[in-house]
Amino acid sequence: MGPVLGACAPGGGSGADESPTGPAPGNVAASNLEQIGPLASADANGLRLADGFSSRIVARSSQQPVNASGYQWHAAPDGGATYPDSGGGWIYVSNSERSVGGGVGALRFAPDGTLVDAYPILENTRRNCAGGATPWGTWLSCEEVARGQVFECDPFGRDPATHRPALGAFKHEAAAVDPATHVVYLTEDETDGRLYRYIPDSILGNGRPDLDNGVLEVAEAVGGQTGAVVWHRVPDPTAAAQLTRHQVPASTPFRGGEGIDHFDGVIYFATKGDDRVWAYDLTLGELDLIYDRSGFASPQLTGVDNVVVSPAGDVLVAEDGGNLEIVALTPSGAIVPVVKIVGHDRSEVTGPAFDPSGTRLYFSSQRGATGSSADGVTFEVSGPFLA
Repeated sequence: MGPVLGACAPGGGSGADESPTGPAPGNVAASNLEQIGPLASADANGLRLADGFSSRIVARSSQQPVNASGYQWHAAPDGGATYPDSGGGWIYVSNSERSVGGGVGALRFAPDGTLVDAYPILENTRRNCAGGATPWGTWLSCEEVARGQVFECDPFGRDPATHRPALGAFKHEAAAVDPATHVVYLTEDETDGRLYRYIPDSILGNGRPDLDNGVLEVAEAVGGQTGAVVWHRVPDPTAAAQLTRHQVPASTPFRGGEGIDHFDGVIYFATKGDDRVWAYDLTLGELDLIYDRSGFASPQLTGVDNVVVSPAGDVLVAEDGGNLEIVALTPSGAIVPVVKIVGHDRSEVTGPAFDPSGTRLYFSSQRGATGSSADGVTFEVSGPFLA
């Protein structure tokens, strides 16, 4: 089979992405990734990039990204997102997937790209793996542990993080929000994990959805790998007596839910157990496959993990293992390596996120060249991602 199925090719849904990291409605950019050349030899930072792209290291675990901040960048950097700051700057947030003393750190950039501040926005949680940006400008940080929780964080660090137990107690991986309805979609990193959605009871006076009162549902893919999806209410989201994935026998298991993102009316997510990338069309209520490793004799993309969609609709997938690459599935169906990390064989690629302009891509090598979570490295790659 080919990598992308036309019905749910990237950007093929309806609606417009209004998230802090996405394009304005009706203003979708054009991809340039199919025009970039092969990846060159590794640069001084250990990254193989195409011609016209450049890199820098913006943070290292156990070191201060900004000396005046007094804040040491966290170990085991994982999922991340960016947010526009006043005056043209931006903020990149990054989870810490530590079993003890996890949380979220933030890097603040000036309009010219200068790193000006670093600080924590969540502390003392457990294995904060991925998460998701919300259309109202917060970060949902997810705990990847049994009966793990979700915490809503302020990227600016002004408001304390808020525990959101209504989003379910399970081995959370990542979250994505439909900007039209404020429904939250959630993946579960278990070999028989489920796909969930949270429907808020109401929209509050500040325009945000109520993340404390709502309904958690679990998906049943009645059409199998492709086709219609029906949703069932999870009787007990707290999982006090029974794990959420076992509460609805009709629900469909997915082999290790990983990254998830929304773009143009479609929810994209990856499953690591079978190296697949899925697309759920919000308008049609149908599930499709856009990438399946088993369809290739020599697959370019393996070890699928974190997912981010570019402003042009490219689905970028970070590899946990594989070739330690970030690989793009383009709107027309091409499979394009975007960056490869060299010399970090005991690590994984985490946290891909574009800055608000779509010209800078942030990501981390979670365990660096040594394979230790204390030696994570966070990169910025600049270049012509967009035409």
